Amino acid sequence: MSQKTDNTGIERRYLTTPVKVEKRADGEVELSVVEGYAALYNKRADIGWFDEEILPGAFDDVLNDDVRCLKNHDPNYILARSINGKGTLELFLDEKGLGYRYTTPDISYAKDLQRSIELGDVSQSSFSFKAKEVVWIEKEGENELRQIKKIETLYDVSPVTFPAYQDTTVGKRSWEAHLEEKKKETETRNEDAGDSSKIMDEYEARHKFNQNKYK
Repeated sequence: MSQKTDNTGIERRYLTTPVKVEKRADGEVELSVVEGYAALYNKRADIGWFDEEILPGAFDDVLNDDVRCLKNHDPNYILARSINGKGTLELFLDEKGLGYRYTTPDISYAKDLQRSIELGDVSQSSFSFKAKEVVWIEKEGENELRQIKKIETLYDVSPVTFPAYQDTTVGKRSWEAHLEEKKKETETRNEDAGDSSKIMDEYEARHKFNQNKYK
């Protein structure tokens, strides 16, 4: 197992947990509240080159980030926003993971999205982030497991149309950097072992020389 800081860039993950619309009364006005989970803890996902899971506590330090809720991660279609934990977007953490909710604004594309969610045409979520602290775990016969312990920045959460697609380019770079570091560690150990062997050979040679000298 190896633990390290991850500086590989912005990543995006998709989750196949349902997004729902709830009707809530606010006086005489009926509000439509969209709610879903952007990330779940301890849910192992196949990223292709490795597996990945997010650990509880990963989002503890980013709930006050400047976070948008976007339709399909498109910045042209903003649904809500949270700054310093306040705004039209509510982010929350529970035993399951990172959740979000917002009231549908009086904007045509937001109303269209709400209708698609109600019909079941849009039913999953996603989030964009930058990892800060990760742990790599190796088990024989299994993919390497990347555990995300801390998120450095949470950029957005999004109801999405195609949750099956994983944006893993940055994740692959993280994996490649991990492999390169393992390679360097192995080479260093081999060099150290070679130096130790060389020292022992020189010691044995001197010992044999002294034995021969005093025969």
